[in-house]
Amino acid sequence: MMNSINRINRISNLRYTFAFKFNAMRSAFLLIASIILFPSISEAQSAKKQLSLQEIWASRTFAPSFVQGFESMNDGKHYIAMEAGESGQMLVKYSYASGDKVEVIWNSNDYSIDGKPLEMDSYTFSSDESKLLIPTETEPLYRYSSRSNFVVVDLKTKSASYLSKEGGKQAYATFSPDGKKVAFVRENNLFVKFLDANREVAITTDGKWNEVINGAGDWVYEEEFALKEAYFWSPDSRKLGFLRFDESRVKEFNMATYGSLYPGEYRYKYPKAGEENARVSAFVYDTESGKNVEVQTGDDPEIYLPRMTWNHDGSKLCVTRMNRLQNHIELLLADPTTGAVTLLLEERNKTYIDIHDNLKFLSNGKQFLWTSESDGWNRAFVYEIGNKKPVALSNNGVDITQVYGLDEKNGVLWYQAAWPNPMSRTVFSAKLNGKGAKPLIKWEGHQDAEFSADFSYVLLTESSASKPLSFTLYSRDGKIVRVLEQNKELQEKLAGYALSAKEFIKIPNGMGDSLNAWMIKPPDFDASKKYPVFMTVYGGPGHNTVEDQWEGANYLWHTMLAQKGYIVVSVDNRGTQYRGETFKKSTYMQLGRYETEDQIAAAKYLGTLAYVDAGRIGIQGWSYGGYMSSLCITKGADVFKMAIAVAPVTNWRYYDSIYTERFMQMPQNNAAGYDDNSPINHVARLKGKYLLIHGTADDNVHFQNSVEMVTALVKANKQFDMFMYPDKNHGIYGGNTRMHLYGMMTDYILRNL
Repeated sequence: MMNSINRINRISNLRYTFAFKFNAMRSAFLLIASIILFPSISEAQSAKKQLSLQEIWASRTFAPSFVQGFESMNDGKHYIAMEAGESGQMLVKYSYASGDKVEVIWNSNDYSIDGKPLEMDSYTFSSDESKLLIPTETEPLYRYSSRSNFVVVDLKTKSASYLSKEGGKQAYATFSPDGKKVAFVRENNLFVKFLDANREVAITTDGKWNEVINGAGDWVYEEEFALKEAYFWSPDSRKLGFLRFDESRVKEFNMATYGSLYPGEYRYKYPKAGEENARVSAFVYDTESGKNVEVQTGDDPEIYLPRMTWNHDGSKLCVTRMNRLQNHIELLLADPTTGAVTLLLEERNKTYIDIHDNLKFLSNGKQFLWTSESDGWNRAFVYEIGNKKPVALSNNGVDITQVYGLDEKNGVLWYQAAWPNPMSRTVFSAKLNGKGAKPLIKWEGHQDAEFSADFSYVLLTESSASKPLSFTLYSRDGKIVRVLEQNKELQEKLAGYALSAKEFIKIPNGMGDSLNAWMIKPPDFDASKKYPVFMTVYGGPGHNTVEDQWEGANYLWHTMLAQKGYIVVSVDNRGTQYRGETFKKSTYMQLGRYETEDQIAAAKYLGTLAYVDAGRIGIQGWSYGGYMSSLCITKGADVFKMAIAVAPVTNWRYYDSIYTERFMQMPQNNAAGYDDNSPINHVARLKGKYLLIHGTADDNVHFQNSVEMVTALVKANKQFDMFMYPDKNHGIYGGNTRMHLYGMMTDYILRNL
């Protein structure tokens, strides 16, 4: 598709040719008129504003509006929205059909705790919608987890009380399905609070920091399996299935903390690749009898138990068991009274299997939903229990990216898929009988969905690379009910700036693959000039950067660099997803090798373009992207002039067990795969400018990685630049930190590229 700059240039050329069909005087007159009436692209763009770091990273100038706290009510006819007004925070009930406000469910001024109005950032309804659970005084633990003083609000009596403040802050508090109990974790033990009796019971008592965890995932389960809450209510509210982690054998990692006269120290259990993991076991607790029953998950201490869920009526607890190499998965159905198990489903893979949350038991008690890459694409299947031949629901050749839910009444599965291309996300429906998968509406870009309880309505969040978020309510048949938010104010504001659209392109990697990429050119791009190229990369398995969706601050920063005369490019190399299992898993056992080859090939290809200065190509990435940029500036030393690595892995032996071994197996049996692709072993090739950035309190990719990189660079007598952020974690944020970080990176690019 022709971009706007080329289109305007084409119009100017046509006018110029037409003018010369007249006499010289009239030709000159028409040229002057053309310039006045149709200014050049440079003049048009110069009349618009230039982006600034302050606007992008230190203000809310470009912050989009959202539909806050949107949640369907049980009847499927109404929804809740969180609002702020002169009368305080509110939860307001609206009609899906009309959009009319029905009533205010909750107002902060009507409730108080410790003599102050009860404010909220988030909330959870009880199943009967008569109570709320509100976290207060929240403090983060790791990436997903936190501790709070939870408050229970009774909407009928308009009363609020602490869940269990006297014993200390709680984590992962949830209502039982009947709303009469709340389970939570405190000090590594699992508790249940009987609300009517105001009675608290400790389900476990052996929890101890850095030794035993009950009802919550350890660090590596939370980070790599996204499992923070490790207990699960049965449908009848009587039983709790939960996991116990014995991490006493796991080695500790310690980090220095600053800000006081004598630095402190934070210690936690972090299993690195090839080292000992926590030993995990599963239990079922009966809240009426007080008995704990252990689930018979086997004697292998190396297994993972990354998921647990109840079947339709709570008669069986399904426990997911996976081997340490993560290429063999079993769904075990456990009897909650004896702990005995039977095998429901088994799957093996020659590389690895990704964990997901797409196991759903149907209410008929005879079927279950499961997604799998077993036929080369991530697809949805319905199994008859006891029958090994499933029915495929989603289309072959298309990867499912998210499952929204099962509408059993109408026999429909709702899901999101990477369609019509890997850059797009589209909401689909599919019949449970396997006949007919179709998109809700046609859309070019990115869609996400939130359904009403009965699937009658769906709130679609839509965006594209050039269009900020919009929120539109649709009926289940794809008809617009109402537009809730279009971010018109933001769009009008952006129109006043000299912006460049992302162009989606294909880049050959020299190995027969065509790689998806995007390019942002300077607003006043002139094909007769040569420009430096700034590449931004992530490149790791299961994460794409080339997507047709609004990226907010990142897009604006890249556009700001384009305004300063850079072409900005991002490429999805081999190992990224939504192109089928073969492409995604092609980097197995050799993380970094093929990804780096593809990024180097892309840079070389860009260097052949007439408008690119091949001697001025740089690259930047964060986390896995920092790992990639470090490999590119070393392995690709003759191609890249500059690299910035933020919080990079520099030695796979230093990263955690679950992530690293999933793709590399253990270092004990793949030493070459680990060492051949770790940047520390390639520093001797470094020629260009290299900036290394890390937070000293990074609990994910430890600062140790950058220390190791520095050691290797010094040993090889290579000059480099480095900056550390004291007490900042993997996200490197808080206060003025992001402004400082992006200011530093911008200056480095301007000086060295």
